[in-house]
Amino acid sequence: MNLVRLERLVKRYGDLMALDHMELDIRAGEILGLLGPNGAGKTTLIHALTGLIAVDSGTIELFGHAMRPGKLEPKRHFGLVTQELTLFYDLTARENLAFFGGIYGLKGKALQKRVERTLQLVGLEERADQFPGKFSGGMQRRLNIAAALVHEPRLLIMDEPTVGIDPQSRSYILDTVRELNRQGTTVLYTTHYMEEVQALASRIVIMDDGHAIANGTVDELIARIQLEEKLQMEVSEPTEQLIEQLQAIGGVKQVKQEGRRLLVSIRPGADVLEPLLAAARTYGGGVRYVNADKPTLEDIFLTLTGKQLRDGDGGEAE
Repeated sequence: MNLVRLERLVKRYGDLMALDHMELDIRAGEILGLLGPNGAGKTTLIHALTGLIAVDSGTIELFGHAMRPGKLEPKRHFGLVTQELTLFYDLTARENLAFFGGIYGLKGKALQKRVERTLQLVGLEERADQFPGKFSGGMQRRLNIAAALVHEPRLLIMDEPTVGIDPQSRSYILDTVRELNRQGTTVLYTTHYMEEVQALASRIVIMDDGHAIANGTVDELIARIQLEEKLQMEVSEPTEQLIEQLQAIGGVKQVKQEGRRLLVSIRPGADVLEPLLAAARTYGGGVRYVNADKPTLEDIFLTLTGKQLRDGDGGEAE
């Protein structure tokens, strides 16, 4: 079941095409990782999805209802965690959550119960009556997430939720996202940290130039893009005969020698480990070390976009 469906979204800023017939669906119960280099259109997409900007053309369907200007009901079912902190520093943590819960119509005991449960979820129950200005950067980020959760959204949209925080706080936030998803919350997660998406996402969409260029799990994308695997092997005697034997094995694309270390490029899907080891034992005096490097999400990203995730300038299309 799709909670969100975006069809052929177009958004221009003058001559800049920020969204170029963008297509996307978000399925109930998943963590969807959204990746793209700076300027790919990720933030523009989130702004369109949440109604912060109007698109020039295309349709947005939220929870089975078409989004229309001024129509608030679908928006009550999602929470938005922005890169910028949206907190009131003259209110305590508890008062912040009560304020945001009130915006969504919660009141009385129902509001109080949700505030307390949300404080517990993000691990701030013991700091509930303190002001955010007294919090560490990681704690402020956790309170920022809590503000988007207090009304129990069906869809949580997280735009760079771990920017500028320490590794311990980042780990806590990732654990919180997993727990939310386990409890049934669907998550759209965008970040510049590749390892976060690899650790969290059940499905990944990669954007570039305003549209989606890849969609699937890491394994599906590796198979689709046909990325070669790498194998490092150290042998006792790297003879010329060994190199010839290795290069003759079906599925081996290339063999490079660096002293006793051999770097073997393997065609996608080829099962060559056993013949490689057999040749090394017969013609190379035995294997001292072997390590297989499978393609990673970063390899996929670089192959598709030609860019590092943090490359390039931001700009309006980000």
